[in-house]
Parts: sequence; C-alpha cells; structure tokens
Amino acid sequence: MHPHATLPLTALVRHGETDWNRDGRLQGRTDIPLNDTGRAQAQALAEQLAGQGWAAITSSPLSRARETARIIAAELGLELLPAHDDLVERRFGEAEGGTAAELRVRFPGGERPGQEPWEELVARGSAALRRLRTAHGDAPLVVVAHGTFLRATVEGLAGVELPRMANATSVVVEGAGANWRLAREPQRA
Repeated sequence: MHPHATLPLTALVRHGETDWNRDGRLQGRTDIPLNDTGRAQAQALAEQLAGQGWAAITSSPLSRARETARIIAAELGLELLPAHDDLVERRFGEAEGGTAAELRVRFPGGERPGQEPWEELVARGSAALRRLRTAHGDAPLVVVAHGTFLRATVEGLAGVELPRMANATSVVVEGAGANWRLAREPQRA
C-alpha cells in the first residue's frame, strides 16, 4: 500500500447510558437497556457524526448497543447492518452487576471467576474489526459496542491504550488488515 493512501475509516462508538452505568455497576454481557439519558446521548452523538460520510452502522447484539445504533441510523439515514455477536462486551463472570466497592470486597485479589482474559478480548475484538473491514471494503462504518471491548480492540489494532470512554462517545480508527492507526481521539469519561 502506498504510504499516503487513505485507509478506510471506522467510528467506534460506546453505547449510551444505562441504569447500571449510572449506578456504577459492571455490566459485561448482562443485557441492560438504555435509559432516557442514554437515548438522548445517542441522539446527540448522531448529530456529532452527521455530515461525515458514514455508509452503514452495525453493533453488538446487546440491547444497549443495538438501540444506540438504531437511533444513530435513523438520524443519519444509515443502513442498519445485522448485529455481530463478536462485538459483545467482555465477559466479567461473577463480577457482573457489582460496583467497584463491592468487587474490591468480593474479589480482594482482583481475580474474577469467569472473566474473559484480556488477551482473548484483544484478539477477539481485533479479529472482529478486521472481518468487518474486509466485508465492507472502503465504506466508512460506524460500529457500536462497549467500553472495555473498544479499549481492547484499539489496543490490539493500533497499539494505543485508550482512556475510559464516556457513554455515547466515539473514537475513529483508520485501517484494514494489519495497518491501523487512531484517526480521532475519544472523549474521556
């Protein structure tokens, strides 16, 4: 590839707020829906993404990500692609539903039974994004997923450690195959 060639853009979006986000509870794969604040956040993010040439949007199958994607798709007139199971959040096992304070007491050593290992999450997220880019060529895509999943994916693809992302914020990556870079920084949580 020519060093100055433009690589396809992908906006990686964290879903809008849920009651568990508001309460500081670890969601993981527990399917918690958006709350009214989350819906308003998704609408506001759609307005920020407007006019940037996005072609289509996909998401994790968890309802908080899927509804965020539906709101953005409707606002921007994007094709809503089927959900992808490999975009789900990290499995946190027995820690799901707990607050940080509760988890420090329950798991003082930090080991959380049933949690998906970080290395597996990085590999899963990286492979998922590469497959999406291969399937959709150069079309600029929006992918709605989850905070920990997105941090792991960007680390795996671009070698960049992201800060925690706020709900309904995005980071834009540019790339395909083995060649990825951060094109736009996320808003911090």
